Amino acid sequence: MKKLLAVVGPTAVGKSDFAVEASRKFDGEVINADSRQIYRHLDIGTGKPTLDERHSVPHHLFDFVDPDENYSLVLFLKQARAAISDVHARNGLPVLVGGTGQYVWALLEGWQVPEVFPDPETRQLLEDRAVSLGPDALHAELATLDPGAAKNIDARNVRRVVRALEVAYSGLDRRGPVRKSPPPYDVLIVGLTLERAALYDRIDTRVDAMMEAGWPSEVEALLARGYGPELSSMSSVGYAELARLLQGELSLDEAVQKIKYRTHRFARSQYAWFRPDDGRINWFDVADGTDMVLNHVRQWAGRAPWE
Repeated sequence: MKKLLAVVGPTAVGKSDFAVEASRKFDGEVINADSRQIYRHLDIGTGKPTLDERHSVPHHLFDFVDPDENYSLVLFLKQARAAISDVHARNGLPVLVGGTGQYVWALLEGWQVPEVFPDPETRQLLEDRAVSLGPDALHAELATLDPGAAKNIDARNVRRVVRALEVAYSGLDRRGPVRKSPPPYDVLIVGLTLERAALYDRIDTRVDAMMEAGWPSEVEALLARGYGPELSSMSSVGYAELARLLQGELSLDEAVQKIKYRTHRFARSQYAWFRPDDGRINWFDVADGTDMVLNHVRQWAGRAPWE
């Protein structure tokens, strides 16, 4: 079985940096499993690897979807599996990295997710109803058909409500068990963690650095391109708050504080996907450095490092 290294953990813990370091040492190529780093033009706020980092080792599934394009778990699985096969064909080590738990486990556990194709006629009818009756009426219908989906989708996000209704109309039971077919990989899952107070400090420092790097200007440019706050991509942590800042609804201090608090909550939710007691994950505290992690990978990979 060919090998696959997965790097998981909360935001700001250093997953991307470690993935690049491991790829340099073990002839690896980075494969993105972050549902926000797929989008073009969302660079600073998503913590996307820099161009220098992407040039230093091959990166896959970054920066290839427009902010107003639909993207799904089905597409991710198809494209990630293809990328892994390509890396294996070059005798490289695929390094899956990201904090989107659904993406990671769907790939590693071999979820068989049925594809629901868009129905243009149904979509147009639903969009017309959203205009004539208002988005709340559409969201109320979704709440009747699929309460779980409605709970996780803002009524103002008409695009996502319409897509969820398309799925509901298709008869797909979203609450039923997912069929799984374990993939043919020898997988090592490395979890990077940090004591909570230290992680929050790191998050806050990173948010301040993002602001200094021009994050508000990035959001302003997105809005100028017509990518409004109602889009799923623009609901990402920080983008919604900065859109409100630019629209005069929040002060700078309020926006920054809300971003920090929301990122703290996001980090906690990631631990719900990547549980510290999950025996499949080999956890390492990044406060101790990465040498121990790299040694663990080296023993598993069975290949000489580049150094």
